[in-house]
Amino acid sequence: MSRDSSTFKESYNQALDLVRDIGVPGALPTESALSGSLSVSRTTVRAILGGLDEAGIIAWEGRSKRVLRTPKKSDYFGKAETASATAKVSSRFMEYVLNSNLAPGSALHESDLKKRFDTSSSVIREFLIKFSRFGLITKERNHSWVLRGFTLDFAEELFEVREMFELRAFEAALQAGPGSPAQTELIALAPQHEAILKRIDDDYLAFPRLDERFHRTLVEAYDNRFMTDFFEVVAMVFHYHYRWNRGDEKERNFDAIHEHLRIIRALEAGDTQAASEAFRAHLGNARRTMVASALWE
Repeated sequence: MSRDSSTFKESYNQALDLVRDIGVPGALPTESALSGSLSVSRTTVRAILGGLDEAGIIAWEGRSKRVLRTPKKSDYFGKAETASATAKVSSRFMEYVLNSNLAPGSALHESDLKKRFDTSSSVIREFLIKFSRFGLITKERNHSWVLRGFTLDFAEELFEVREMFELRAFEAALQAGPGSPAQTELIALAPQHEAILKRIDDDYLAFPRLDERFHRTLVEAYDNRFMTDFFEVVAMVFHYHYRWNRGDEKERNFDAIHEHLRIIRALEAGDTQAASEAFRAHLGNARRTMVASALWE
C-alpha cells in the first residue's frame, strides 16, 4: 500500500493513537499484533513503523519498537488526507451536480461517473447506494441511476434534523472553550470568507463550497458517526441538489458570508452568547432562504 493512499494515512493516525496510549517509555507490540489491531497487512505495518521511526516517535530496531516521544497534533495526517475514496467522490459529485445544473430526472450512468471521477466502479456504486436510501437517487436497469426531485415537505423535515444536530455540535464547540479544534478551525476560515467578499461580483459562486466546509468542520469536530453520515445528505440537498432561483444568488451568498463572519468574530472575542445567537440566526435565515429561493418540484 502506497504511503500516499488515504488508507495508509488513516492507519498511520491510528498507530499514533496507539503510541500515545502506550506512552513513554513503552514499546509497541509485534508486527503481527499491529496488523490485527490496525486491520492492515504486515507490509503496511512495516511502512507505518518506518514512518514513526523517521519522525523520531519510536526507535525501531528489529523486534524492538521503543516509544521515544508522545505524538503531537502536527504528526497526524489531516482529515482531508485520510478521507475515504467514497467521501472524496461525494464532494466531487456535489460540485458536478451544482456546476452542471442537473435537473430532477437526469440519468446517471456508473460508467460515465467512473471516468469523470477517475475511480473504481465499486466506489461509485457505494456512493450511489448511500444516497439512494433517502430517495434522492433511484436505481434503474443496466447500471444506471436517476436523480430525483423532492418536495418542500422533504426538505423541511431534513432541515429540522439538521438544526438539531448542528445546534448540538455548536454548543459542544462553545463548551470546549477557546482554542478547541472546532473553534480554531472555524476561525481559520475567516480569510477565505473575506477573500470572496472582496471579489463578490466575480466569486460569489465559490461560496457554496465554503459554506459546506464551514458546517462540515463543525459536524466533524463533534465526531459522531451518525451525524457525519447524515451531513452528506444535508450537503447534497442544501448546497447542491435542488435548483436555486439564481436571480438573487449573489445577494443570498453575500448575506450568508456576513452571517458566518459574525459567528467567527464572536468566537474570536470569546463571546459565547453572541456566537450562539449568531449561529441560531444563521440557521433560521438558511431555512427561510431555502423556502423562498428553491424551485420546488
